[in-house]
Amino acid sequence: MKQFLLLITVAFTFTSSAQDIKSPTEFLGYELGTQFTRHHQVVDYYEYLAMNASDRVQLKEYGKTNERRPLLLAFISSADNMGNLDNIRTEHLKSTTGESTASKAIVWLSYNVHGNESVSTEASMQTIYELLTNKSSYLENTVVIIDPCINPDGRDRYVNWYNQFKNSPNNVDPNSKEHHEGWWSGRSNHYMFDLNRDWAWLTQIESQNRLKVFNKWIPHVHVDFHEQGVDSPYYFAPASEPYHEVITSFQREFQATIGKNHAKYFDANGWFYFTKEVFDLLYPSYGDTYPIYNGGIGMTYEQGGSGRAGLGIITGIGDTLTLNDRIAHHKTTGLSTVEVAAKNAIKLNEEFKKFYKNKNYKYKSYVLNGDGDNIEALTQLLDKHEIKYGRGKAATIKGFKYNTGKSGSMKSSDNSLVVSTDQTKSTLVKVLFEPNAKLSDSVTYDITAWSLPYAYGLDALASQSLVSSEPYSGQIATNQKLDKNAYAFITDWNSLKDAKFLAKLLQNKVKVRHSYKPFTLEGKSYKRGSLIITKGDNKNNPMFLETLGKIADKQDITLDATSTGFVDSGKDFGSRYVQMIPDQKIAVLSGEPTSSLRFGEIWYFFEQQLNYPITVIDSDYMKHVDFSKYDVLILPGGKDYKGFLKKNELSELKDWVSNGGKLIAMGGAIKGLAVENGFNIKTREIVKDSSKNLQVFDETQRESIKKSITGAIFKAKVDNTHPLAYGYSDTYFTLKLGSDAYEHLDSGSVVYLEGDKSIPVAGFAGSEAKKKIINTLVFGVENHGSGQVIYMVDNPLFRGFWENGKLLFANALFMIN
Repeated sequence: MKQFLLLITVAFTFTSSAQDIKSPTEFLGYELGTQFTRHHQVVDYYEYLAMNASDRVQLKEYGKTNERRPLLLAFISSADNMGNLDNIRTEHLKSTTGESTASKAIVWLSYNVHGNESVSTEASMQTIYELLTNKSSYLENTVVIIDPCINPDGRDRYVNWYNQFKNSPNNVDPNSKEHHEGWWSGRSNHYMFDLNRDWAWLTQIESQNRLKVFNKWIPHVHVDFHEQGVDSPYYFAPASEPYHEVITSFQREFQATIGKNHAKYFDANGWFYFTKEVFDLLYPSYGDTYPIYNGGIGMTYEQGGSGRAGLGIITGIGDTLTLNDRIAHHKTTGLSTVEVAAKNAIKLNEEFKKFYKNKNYKYKSYVLNGDGDNIEALTQLLDKHEIKYGRGKAATIKGFKYNTGKSGSMKSSDNSLVVSTDQTKSTLVKVLFEPNAKLSDSVTYDITAWSLPYAYGLDALASQSLVSSEPYSGQIATNQKLDKNAYAFITDWNSLKDAKFLAKLLQNKVKVRHSYKPFTLEGKSYKRGSLIITKGDNKNNPMFLETLGKIADKQDITLDATSTGFVDSGKDFGSRYVQMIPDQKIAVLSGEPTSSLRFGEIWYFFEQQLNYPITVIDSDYMKHVDFSKYDVLILPGGKDYKGFLKKNELSELKDWVSNGGKLIAMGGAIKGLAVENGFNIKTREIVKDSSKNLQVFDETQRESIKKSITGAIFKAKVDNTHPLAYGYSDTYFTLKLGSDAYEHLDSGSVVYLEGDKSIPVAGFAGSEAKKKIINTLVFGVENHGSGQVIYMVDNPLFRGFWENGKLLFANALFMIN
């Protein structure tokens, strides 16, 4: 009888505790799904839960966004598990390195990585409430980690926009303004980056801070909640091909296990869904693939709606899709995921251990030579991923050479970087470093090539043997005392770090020259582009030496002092081949027809990487701007610049260039500067063969990819005597994102494809696209009067991770005059 009374008491206590917790609707003061909840209100609700269910909820702020909004994680489990949370975590991590007695499932649910896919955060609040009340049994052997909003800046941008423009009551007519965001939608973060493409590259503060916590947990299951077009049914796992070859049989099978459980609930409710289509598992920087390459089950869930749906919208078949519908679907898959994980906790732990057993990958080590600054930049990325590396030894290594695409040998030294697969993160190393990812299907959702040696411009070799290495110490920080009697100071021009140094000097009114010719002085050789800072140029600056020394130390730049400007070979410092670098005033176009993503890459580059000021000029009012106040105008890539500028505006732009302006046209912007508009850039077109049979309806997608390049890497030729290519060898590996092609310039083709074939060194390119780009321009400069037009067919700043393109962009800004 006493035991019975005890059970009744415990049950009553639990029921009372659960009922004491307010639902999102009760807490917010409006029914969830009838309004969009601003981020601060979401934070308030999670803080409320952490305070009122403190035995089962812990809240952690893991950082702040660029706009100072908090980034939160909620840890939810049973009271017993929460009291032992850190031991659960450490025991789980032991599975990556050896034996472990871990028995709990770790499930991480990530919401609202795209800000205008706004149902996610709303669903997260209902999901955590259900887990703490009706579904608390799932938590007995499961720790659930909820990130209610990965992208608070984008979400609030969308929510505030929607609240500003929606009708009252809301209008379900898809033509209504409330269903049409402007140029800068809520999808991206503050710098207009797509955070679901940044897991591997970690350019953004949200990604960097999140990964610090992710690596402390490495969950068994990770779900990334998304939205897609309003007419699309719900998508959940299993994913579409291509799957990367490292994905294990269990990782494939468990996706199907979860998908079938979702289907059970969707079938019962009569909801439509699809699987195994569109969303593949290849590109490593997604919220599904990155966890997979770290041993988990990574999945994307896609609800129909996105930024167009608002609180409700009429779909293409005449149904009305409401925010409440969308919440119900995401809540269902979220809870279903936790349910399946809880039922399979033992299996998840066993398979997680297996994933981290020794892997017998073809390539055991990757050896990289090249510019020390680029190697240092790569090690900084590897540190964030907790990938281990070492310093090479003097040896000759055999293997696959990235530069030639063939087997060969390469000398290593103590300046070489060695990354091996003999480590915990072996699978991630293979995925990020392998020369060319194996494709099981050429129809993909994103780019198909990303190999880090190419991205960082390093001479690399993949060895089938384990290459020994020494501990890596990094570059030694400088602390220089500058010779006050020196005639000048010289430093190399090889990397983004050198460009940041120059940018800082110019902003501090230190005058800098650069050499158009290589030279030797006092026994040391210097390449084209080397920076020369003379005492004579800065004689009117009383703080010259102090300023120069502080900036050089802070930027970790070594300066060579010289007592003369009389060179041993080359051109003396007073020569016309040694020119002053002007402090450039730079304008960047925003708004239509630019792509917000392409604009964001430029904005981020200037503010967070180069640290140099720009003026952003919107297309809405650019015709009223006096561009004579600016030295450089950058036109970011976009879909269609044709017809964007009227005849008189084009004429004014040409006059501005002729009078000394520098125009940088990127990607789609080049189309607006065709020959017919008075510029000398010519598009390359392939004559269509009208004799070919019409396509069969079901084959149209596969036929269309023949004309496509889905993010493939090509080896290009470089004229490194040209200022646009200072700091480069005679080869540049370019990431092509499409098949737009332009003929070589009459003069000024600096980086270009050559030869009678254009075969990518990595990634997929369609047969017709490969023919189209044979012998075409990649980067070039056209002189136009006293100014220049710089054409960038490919994007050297793509997603902020193509490190080897950044110096080229800096050359365009500072080295061409």
